[in-house]
Amino acid sequence: MKKYIAAFLGALVLFSCGKKKNEENKDTEVKSINIIKLTSEQIKNAGLETGNPTVQNVKEILQLQGTVTVPPKSVVSISIPLGGYVKSTNLIAGMNVQKGQILAVLEDMQFIELQQDYLMAKEKFELAQNEHKRQKELNLNKAASDKVLEQITTEMRTQRITMSSLEQKLNLLGINAKTLNVGNISKTIKVISPINGLVSKVNVNVGKYVNSTDMLFELIDKRDIVLTLNAFEKDVASLSVGQSVMAFANNSDTKKYPAKIAFINQSLNGDRAAEIICKVNAYNPALLPGLFINAEIEVENQKALTVPEEAVVRWQGKFYVFTDLGNNQFQMNEVKSGVKNEGFSQINSDAVSSSSKVVIKNAYTLLMSAMNNDEQ
Repeated sequence: MKKYIAAFLGALVLFSCGKKKNEENKDTEVKSINIIKLTSEQIKNAGLETGNPTVQNVKEILQLQGTVTVPPKSVVSISIPLGGYVKSTNLIAGMNVQKGQILAVLEDMQFIELQQDYLMAKEKFELAQNEHKRQKELNLNKAASDKVLEQITTEMRTQRITMSSLEQKLNLLGINAKTLNVGNISKTIKVISPINGLVSKVNVNVGKYVNSTDMLFELIDKRDIVLTLNAFEKDVASLSVGQSVMAFANNSDTKKYPAKIAFINQSLNGDRAAEIICKVNAYNPALLPGLFINAEIEVENQKALTVPEEAVVRWQGKFYVFTDLGNNQFQMNEVKSGVKNEGFSQINSDAVSSSSKVVIKNAYTLLMSAMNNDEQ
């Protein structure tokens, strides 16, 4: 048993020593190419150029996703104030309709009765109006009492109220009470589109009975679409109303639609994101409601140290720049790479400042040369 324990402890020591040796070799490998010395001819052939990092405002491009939506004021639900049977309709979801276009024709006995009630109320009002005029003349000549005149005045006003209320009901059905007479009483009414828009829902078919509470159709005014984007809480502080937005669909990033931030919802949802509402600068039929959209928003950060993107090289998962030490020597310094914009890359390192001289052109050539030298 003691032999087995001794063998296990020996293997564990060997494994630890081997692991430590590998780590030391890796550290030595990094250090071995930390400083590279070249000849003047090698520098010339490599086309190396040096320059100083610059401090400038870094503009970050914030990437957001969302959908094309329609505000509630631009969604119209079509219904009727009285129930009836659908006599005809040609609408299909997805169709475009014009303001004043007939969406459906409905028929019912109630429509006839309402027109009848109005015409009868109108006749009674005219009769009461004539009687009031006659009683007024008699009262002036003391041929009729004041009480009779008051009674007929009340009757005339009552008939006027009844006639006016029925007229408003007819107007809700789209029937012009001013032109209604015995000869043009209709058993049908027409459902008219109040806007130019897109038919998003059709809930009826020919022969179906609909109630006054039923929604027949839903229309959308596409010209008033908005972009609803989701921004995580860390990015909300960088956004403000009026900022410019460039949106594009998932299937095409070449065609972009300019917009501006109109509202920022300060309440976060369950995903810790806030809704950003953007108004499109110009309506485009390609922006269909419900379409998934990507957006880019330019955000200006604080001043930062930047170098040309070509100056930053990546090796073994880390980022580096080469500083010119003079005498044809270059030092490899690890940096943290930040925002890239307009050909410049933000860097952060204690070893590099605005006064440092770094390789800004063909830095990867220098990296390859250093690695080859190290292998030799």
